[in-house]
Amino acid sequence: MNSQVEKVFNLPAYQRIIIVVLIMVALAAGFYFLIYQAQLEEHGSLIKKRAAAEIQLQKNQKIANNLAVYRAEYEKMQVRLDEALGELPLKKEIPNLLTSIGDLAKEKGLEILRFKPAKESIKGFYAEVPVTLKLAGSYHQAAAFFDAVSRMERIVNIKGLTLGAAKNVQGKTTLGVNCSAITFRFVENPTEPKGKKGGKKK
Repeated sequence: MNSQVEKVFNLPAYQRIIIVVLIMVALAAGFYFLIYQAQLEEHGSLIKKRAAAEIQLQKNQKIANNLAVYRAEYEKMQVRLDEALGELPLKKEIPNLLTSIGDLAKEKGLEILRFKPAKESIKGFYAEVPVTLKLAGSYHQAAAFFDAVSRMERIVNIKGLTLGAAKNVQGKTTLGVNCSAITFRFVENPTEPKGKKGGKKK
């Protein structure tokens, strides 16, 4: 018999009991830290993943249940977008649109003293196209012109309106009308503004 083992057997009973208890504690600790703890952590991780999957499943089920509603809403928004884009002319249509504005002024009896298109301003998918107007005519003629512009199929905004002093011309009261007519056009291929691209400037 091994001398170390023989020594253990020759120890008093209480010491042998202590040694057995220590061995059992060591085995239990080894089992817990080397096997059970890892499995416990894995079990907790699986429970969390399952809970997250159940939440995602509920969200997906909710979307699936309301898919018809979302599809109908998308189609409505698409129609509205098409209608909005329809009010933005293409670049090739701008000259005719500006001519229409001038024709409206003449139609309402206004004299066109200045009709000067200014530089357009790109705003992403659309561009502002301003025109400086200097007109002469009565207050009612100017009001009729602005009303007609507001009823145009394309969007045209009047900004910076100023009225000059009234003058009597050939027995008629005439006002000087200064303003900007701003229309908008659809930008077919919008590009990023300069300086927005990556890379350092030299």
